[in-house]
Amino acid sequence: MNELTVPRTHKLFIGGQFPRSESGRTFELKNSKGGFIANIAMASRKDAREAVLAARSGFEKWSSATAYNRGQVLYRVAEIMQGRKSQFVDEMILLGASKKEAEKEIAKSVDRWIWYAGWSDKLAMSHGSANPVAGNFFNFSIPEPTGVIVTIAPAGLFEMVEAIASIIVSGNSCLVLPDKKSSLLAVSLAECLATSDVPAGVVNILTGDSTEIAPWLASHLDVNAIDLSGVMDKKLALELEKAAATNLKRVLRPTGKSIDAMERMKTWLEIKTVWHPRGF
Repeated sequence: MNELTVPRTHKLFIGGQFPRSESGRTFELKNSKGGFIANIAMASRKDAREAVLAARSGFEKWSSATAYNRGQVLYRVAEIMQGRKSQFVDEMILLGASKKEAEKEIAKSVDRWIWYAGWSDKLAMSHGSANPVAGNFFNFSIPEPTGVIVTIAPAGLFEMVEAIASIIVSGNSCLVLPDKKSSLLAVSLAECLATSDVPAGVVNILTGDSTEIAPWLASHLDVNAIDLSGVMDKKLALELEKAAATNLKRVLRPTGKSIDAMERMKTWLEIKTVWHPRGF
């Protein structure tokens, strides 16, 4: 009996669900030799608007979770990715990687989730402080999540995991615009997130043409920050940074090289300073 091949059109990931693009558009993902791999949904501005609403809703729940709980959830994502190792390896081979390269990439990605999980309940101590002040008061500086963050993720599974994990570890929610070549891996990652304990809306993945919807998201008033580390076009990066000034979004600029993981986490934190009477 011949094995039945089930053709798939990979969908978006918004609010914990996998909807088709409201525009009905898709694009063909092809391998290095021009062979067909899959149809991938192309997100529209309306899809992006829905994703922002989902991200804001997800942020409310995720930011109020304990740091310990967030660490457990990130660790669970690593477990699920490990269980799907063969799927990721097969997809990376389709995209042109060797088996050795693919296995190394998935191992690094799983390890990265675990690394960030370990930092979740340590950020308050490493990035906060008890400040010396004149007077009978306690003065504390406490790191808090920034809010809804858009990330134009660099190509590659590890880089996408790095971008997402550094955002959500501290309680933020995000919209991910993956590189077209990494779209298949992005959808598979979304399936891992959907079957883990990450609350709906915390991570939303919009495949397609990032240059089409990124400018609109960069100026969106309910987006608090934008990660441009995956933008290779300097002119586009500058345009997006200018659009982000609409509501003074925090911006992580592209550097052309790997960005330090601690620097990424710090970028998505706001520092609140609290005064409290010391008492007698």
